[in-house]
Amino acid sequence: MNIENHPCFNEKARHQFGRIHLPVAPKCNIQCNYCNRKFDCVNESRPGVSSIVLNPLQAVEYLDKVMTKISNISVVGIAGPGDPFANADETISTLRLVRGKYPDMLLCLASNGLEVSKYTEELAKVNISHVTITLNAIDPEIGSKIAAWVRYDRKVYRDLEAAKILLEKQIEAIKSLKAEGITVKINTVIIPGINEAHAVEVARKAKELGADIINFIPLYHVEGTEFEGILPPNHDMLAEIKKQAAGLLPQMNHCSRCRADAAGLIGEAMSAEAFKLLKEASLPKISKERPYVAVASMEGLFVNQHMGEAKAFWIFKMNNGAIELVNRRQAPPSGGGTDRWIALSESLLDCLAVLVSGIGDIPKTILENHGIKVITMEGMIAEASKAVLSGKEIPKIFLKTPGRCNAGSCSGTGGGC
Repeated sequence: MNIENHPCFNEKARHQFGRIHLPVAPKCNIQCNYCNRKFDCVNESRPGVSSIVLNPLQAVEYLDKVMTKISNISVVGIAGPGDPFANADETISTLRLVRGKYPDMLLCLASNGLEVSKYTEELAKVNISHVTITLNAIDPEIGSKIAAWVRYDRKVYRDLEAAKILLEKQIEAIKSLKAEGITVKINTVIIPGINEAHAVEVARKAKELGADIINFIPLYHVEGTEFEGILPPNHDMLAEIKKQAAGLLPQMNHCSRCRADAAGLIGEAMSAEAFKLLKEASLPKISKERPYVAVASMEGLFVNQHMGEAKAFWIFKMNNGAIELVNRRQAPPSGGGTDRWIALSESLLDCLAVLVSGIGDIPKTILENHGIKVITMEGMIAEASKAVLSGKEIPKIFLKTPGRCNAGSCSGTGGGC
């Protein structure tokens, strides 16, 4: 690997070498007050946005095809649309697959740092070269104004307690990464009225911890967030912060605040061809081994059951352009933990996808690790099954997309359903 070819860390390289972000990490373990991780808005270029989420196998298939079209890709990164380590299994699996196929490729990650220190040995094993940590404050009082909640070890923390835990884990992450010889970049989002007077102290602490470079990022105005009423910092404010921090760490000055599915040169829009390949990679593909689709349904007409509630699954196939019922298979009895979902996956190995109205993280991961695409939706079985079995997209009106927990009509705590 030639680390000089990383376009984010070497300004000279950004005009010659491209990067590709593999969007395999939809979940996040913190809620920042400037972030709204909505999906499928191709006109927005900012962190937290991805039109599509892939599983690890789909991600490598997509990478293979992009590499035939864009010859100057030097870096494969994972930057969301959530946090890589809120999706640790998917992240590590993807990195291993990429490293196995592309031994000379630079690998990098962007994370909030909360869970990173648990995985630094794994990251070293796949020879990851660069990790970005978003560190917005080193004073928990300031940090408590930026993150609405933090979920750590299956418990949700708020306010000052959340900020203290996040800062402790971020410091631990930077130290553990540097102990493994991994290059660390710090991202600091400049939020006027919140942390602009504190940013230089963040840089000073980052230097003390051994970070290699810092990137001061102006707040991106995002509707529907707690900070939607705060204007981004003006040029003079940002320039003064960079000037004061100039003697502390090298600075990245060419950041374009990339999407979680970005591909190509920094600053250039994702090509229509790359976006087409991304969509194609996400679609289930019918084969002799997997000619069917399974559906969680109460009556066999609509997708209207949660995975955990389904006592049986309706199995459909395509026959001369029409959807035809094959059989109805009993699901393993409730209880049994992960063994139940493994048994279910094994009973559906001839299905390329399963359609459900809802599903938990554990069964979803197990099913997808068995090569079964999980599609969360509500609507007519015939229309959705026909789309899947034809290799087409399900109409978006049927799809249920992730939203922000504990917002609007949601009564959740932020801990996940």
